[in-house]
Parts: sequence; C-alpha cells; structure tokens
Amino acid sequence: MKKLFLFAAIAAFGITNLQAQDGVSFGAKGGVNFSTLTGDDVDDLDEDNARTSFHVGAIVEIPISDRFSVQPEILYSGQGIKFEDEDFLGQGTEAKIKLDYINVPVLAKFYLVEGFSIEAGPQFGFLVNDEFEIEDSNGDTIESEDLDAASFDLGAAVGLGYKFTNGLFLQGRYVFGLSNIDDSDEEGAFEDDLTNSTLQFSVGLQF
Repeated sequence: MKKLFLFAAIAAFGITNLQAQDGVSFGAKGGVNFSTLTGDDVDDLDEDNARTSFHVGAIVEIPISDRFSVQPEILYSGQGIKFEDEDFLGQGTEAKIKLDYINVPVLAKFYLVEGFSIEAGPQFGFLVNDEFEIEDSNGDTIESEDLDAASFDLGAAVGLGYKFTNGLFLQGRYVFGLSNIDDSDEEGAFEDDLTNSTLQFSVGLQF
C-alpha cells in the first residue's frame, strides 16, 4: 500500500508535467527541519527537544490567477524528536525518535504583493523509516530498534514565501500533524496520541 501511494504521488507530478501550460513553473528546494512531537507522552520533556534534520524535493506551481496558485510538492523529510533523561539513559546520552517521510503537500498560494506569498494546505506523508536510537556522548549509536509508527501521516501546512525575479525563492513553513503517528492496535512505544510538529526553512529555484 505504501508503494502504491508513492507511485500515485510521483505519477501526479508526471501528469502535471505532460499537461504543463503557459505560466506553470517547476523547481527544486531543500532546507532544514526542526521537528518534535506533541502529546501527553512528551509534554514533560525539556523544551529543547527538537530533532534537527533536512528536507529536499521538487515543486510545481500552477497559476490560477495573477495572485493565486496551487503548489503541489514532493519532499523527503526527516522528522521526529530527541530527548535527554539521565535517570533513564545515563549521563551524556541522548535518545532520538527518527521518523522519515515522503511528504506530498498541496498548497494554496496567495500573493499579497509581487513576490511575497502566504500558503496553506494539506500534507500527505508516507513513512519510509522509523527508528529509536540512543547515542553516547561521542555521538555513537549504542542502541537502535524499529518502531511501530503509522505508515501514513496527515498534516496541515501554513507558511510564507518570497520569490525573486530570477526564480530563487525562500520559504518558512510550519506543519502540524492531524493524525496519530501510532495506529497499531498492539501495545507499542507510544502510550498516548502523538502528532508531528515541524518547522521548516527552505531555499529553492523555480524555472
């Protein structure tokens, strides 16, 4: 099923490419993620618990009018959370929950003035890696195991962007999860509902 979803997302981009018309632009982007999880299981953790990772992928901007566009994207995105607990992990150790997705946001994009836009829309995420790791003070992995995370993640994105006349663009975006990252009926690593929460900063080029 996961492969089917991925194929459908890639095919959608291919169809858009074949049906491209005047004004449609394509591009590539990448940037940094600051991600965490929200829910009762993590509310008592230190505030500095964001996992720093990256995202990279492709975009298509389809103009509907002078000020309004639809922008689907396909991104590889590293998400999750990190935390330290000396009582549980030992001094100098750090734990990470790594949740990596192929994300497909489909955004409505409104230009307030030339170049400057606001954007919002749903995001569909397909899990490609889930892992719990414990690292020592040197950054070496001392324990690693797979998690029973949900294969599909539904979220919503809101953000701002600025596109220069040469096609270079900058984006800042917040993506909040709408579905539980654990949909298993069996008892796993997650006792309560947990959702993704990701702050993204991107740079890209449209052509």
